[in-house]
Parts: sequence; C-alpha cells; structure tokens
Amino acid sequence: MHEIAMAERTALCQVDTLEPGEMVRVEVAGEDPLLLINDAGVFRLLDDDCTHAIASLSEGRLDGNILSCPLHGGSFDIRTGKAKSLPCKQALRTHKVIVESGMVYFEG
Repeated sequence: MHEIAMAERTALCQVDTLEPGEMVRVEVAGEDPLLLINDAGVFRLLDDDCTHAIASLSEGRLDGNILSCPLHGGSFDIRTGKAKSLPCKQALRTHKVIVESGMVYFEG
C-alpha cells in the first residue's frame, strides 16, 4: 500500500489586495521568508532572500519580469527564479501557489 502525502495550503492574501506589479514579503511557518508577486494577474512565489548576499528582495525593484536586489543590483527572472545579472549566479527557489475563491495560497 502506498501513502500519499497531502500538500498543506497556507493562505497568503486575497487576490485583490496585491495589485499587478506589486510584491510583498510573506512569512509561512516552517519556511524561509517568501516573496509574493502579482505578475500581471499571475501570482509568483519566490524565496525572498537574495542568493548572492543576505538582502530582502521585497525591498528591491521590479521591472516587468526582472527583480533587482536592493543591495548589489543583481537580478532574477520572477517567472523561473533564474539569476539574470551579476553578482547573482544561483537561482531563487520558486514555489507553487494556488488561486481559489479569490484567495492566494502557498502549497507546500
């Protein structure tokens, strides 16, 4: 017999509280800080800490799909987490989100 692990859902925010182009740092129990971004109506969830140096990406700049770190200016593609410019080389982890009944959930 196989056991199937059920993913837990954690409510992050209501859909209408985060406008397109906005982002917010969120805390989920048992996880490092996360960054929720409304990417033109598609919600993206990434690690909030820059992979180059300890800095909160929620304090950075979002220009389209590119998120720039406030500390050294390295950048990431919010769709994939991939590092796009130096000094950042390592990708950010991306996380699954579910949008249901007007609520955005982290599923992990």
